[in-house]
Amino acid sequence: MTPTTDRRRSSLIAKAAHCAASLSALALAGVWLAGAAAQAQDKPVDLKISLWVPPAHPLVAATKEWAASMEKASGGTIKTTIFPAEQLGKAFDHYDMARDGIADITYVSPGYQPGRFPIINAAQLPFMIANGREGSAAVDEWYRKYAAREMKDVKVCLAFVHDPGSLHSRKKVVAPEDVKGLKVRPAQGTVGEMVTLLGGANVQASAPESREILERGVADAITFPWNSIFLFGIDKVVQYHIDAPLYTTAYVWAMNKDKYEDMSTAQKKVIDDHCTTDWAVKLAGPWADYEAAGRDKMRSASGHEVYPLTPDQLAQWKKAVEPMTKSWAESVRKAGANPDEAMSGLKASLEKHKAGL
Repeated sequence: MTPTTDRRRSSLIAKAAHCAASLSALALAGVWLAGAAAQAQDKPVDLKISLWVPPAHPLVAATKEWAASMEKASGGTIKTTIFPAEQLGKAFDHYDMARDGIADITYVSPGYQPGRFPIINAAQLPFMIANGREGSAAVDEWYRKYAAREMKDVKVCLAFVHDPGSLHSRKKVVAPEDVKGLKVRPAQGTVGEMVTLLGGANVQASAPESREILERGVADAITFPWNSIFLFGIDKVVQYHIDAPLYTTAYVWAMNKDKYEDMSTAQKKVIDDHCTTDWAVKLAGPWADYEAAGRDKMRSASGHEVYPLTPDQLAQWKKAVEPMTKSWAESVRKAGANPDEAMSGLKASLEKHKAGL
């Protein structure tokens, strides 16, 4: 074979390779364009997202980031409008608001409706969860097994908890027997059961209404996370604070089922990709950090006494609330679920994420 023949052969091989590369690039471009065209054909969706916390609450900022991420991932076909501060409805109504389509996605406190959602209340039992970030990961992973059954009227996106709150009062409370005769605004139904068990009286009010009932003397004490005491102005009407992780409150983000089903396959995937355990922690994390910082803030606040419980006092509290686990189990059994399985699952998830007490 002559040098001229070699050169011609090499040239033909190079041209063939170039053509193959060009065809491959065109094929990839075709796939990309087809995907882009499919996304462009998705009809626009407007989502109303409702929260009942005030605009300054860290959960609002986290929700805005969550919503912006959904919009970006959808190529702009999912638009959102966020309504904080009970603009679309009262805090107690947010589950039904999602069910009925008054809002498309809502921030729900299941404990605001005692007896309606018994399984998730395990995460609200006293002295159960140690922290907000890891606790949210644990609760979200665990509750996915039960959410569709317990909250069947909505699409449960994710679950989380706030950093542990405590008892804040107008008179000093140290031992469980000090709650007897006290009028307490409980954070949710499970804490309300604790108040009743210890001989106190429950005064029902949502978080935005709490300062007023304390100011008027309708309530003597409140269970609340630490920095939110300042956010809602409750620091002006309580002076004494137990420094112990008394309880957490479990929450879910709930979505209207019809709104979700009306979306395209691509848009549903965007929603599903934002309804994960990772996003539960992303949403809850800033709030958890915020509340944890409130404990130190309260310690340095003028006119306030923050006091730890001695080991003996803590043991008294834990013993006093033991009957609540049995009561919880009975309510779960009545709902047709296995309480032993649910509790062992929660404790295993808490251990996995290092979030148990």
